[in-house]
Amino acid sequence: MKLVTSLTSPYGRKVRIVLQEKKIPFQLQVENPWQADSVVPSFNPLGKVPVLVLEGGESVFDSRVIVEYLDHVSPVAHLIPGEPKTRMVVRGVEALADGVTDAAVAIVLERKRTPEQQSSDWLLLQEKTLFRGLEALSEALGEKPWFLGNSMTLADIACGCMLGYLDLRLAEIDWRAAHANLARLADKLATRASFVDTLPPA
Repeated sequence: MKLVTSLTSPYGRKVRIVLQEKKIPFQLQVENPWQADSVVPSFNPLGKVPVLVLEGGESVFDSRVIVEYLDHVSPVAHLIPGEPKTRMVVRGVEALADGVTDAAVAIVLERKRTPEQQSSDWLLLQEKTLFRGLEALSEALGEKPWFLGNSMTLADIACGCMLGYLDLRLAEIDWRAAHANLARLADKLATRASFVDTLPPA
């Protein structure tokens, strides 16, 4: 199988980490979906990464759909519980972390516009969403070592990728000082080979 993604995409990083944790071999095709001549739309009509291209040529897109598929095709390191209630916890944290990432991406894109074109109301809305999301994630983690149980799940991976994106694109946000428990989680994840190997370029 082949993964089409950008090296700086936090959603693509989530998928790459899952592939590595589950020891699934894949070919990496690095693409920039923002370029006018990008080939990404040929894999995903929405023009977004990541896209997983299966052996038969079928495209699977949206990181949440991809990781759901990957967790089923390999018995190694199950990252999404099968039991409904615990599954809901993990997928809920993933959705929350991805929502914070969405807000961060929206801020980054808005800031790329000229000052006259930027909407202060839009930026404020996204910032409020981002900070509420961080607060909710911190509350969900509490003093536990992981979001669920005694080992890493997709919830922790999604949160770690989101925090890494904040460090990359919005370094002025001092989330570590505000949420020491998220900082501890991020530091623990940073020692895993899958997180080290997928660090985005500066």
